[in-house]
Amino acid sequence: MPAELRYQATFQPGDKSWHPCDARESSYSAVFEDDGDTGYFYAYHRDNEPHILDAVHIYNVANVADRDKTSTVQIGWSSDGSMAALVINNYVHALIDFSAKRSCCRTGFPPHSGTFSADHTWDEAMLDDFKSR
Repeated sequence: MPAELRYQATFQPGDKSWHPCDARESSYSAVFEDDGDTGYFYAYHRDNEPHILDAVHIYNVANVADRDKTSTVQIGWSSDGSMAALVINNYVHALIDFSAKRSCCRTGFPPHSGTFSADHTWDEAMLDDFKSR
């Protein structure tokens, strides 16, 4: 599915884990984190003062139906390195477009988290754009 799969690991929902994947073409990273209670996908900048640009909610651990099973997380990048996709168990949960400063996720939460994205509502057109880059 992703134009280029650059990261893959297994994890147990609810077990604390951190899954970073750097863009080769820039100082951006995409990071999936399960903090034990929630799963989030971050747009991250690795400049002189590394910082999170945006964050989208992926799940609440308590609501994950198959949390007792091991899951697979994958992070893919578009061929031009401007977009990242979070795939868990072969399902796209979130996208980050660093060039457009926009993120979306299936939960649409949080509704607004700063200057990077005004809205995190799922956008199928972003997925199409990711596939075409």
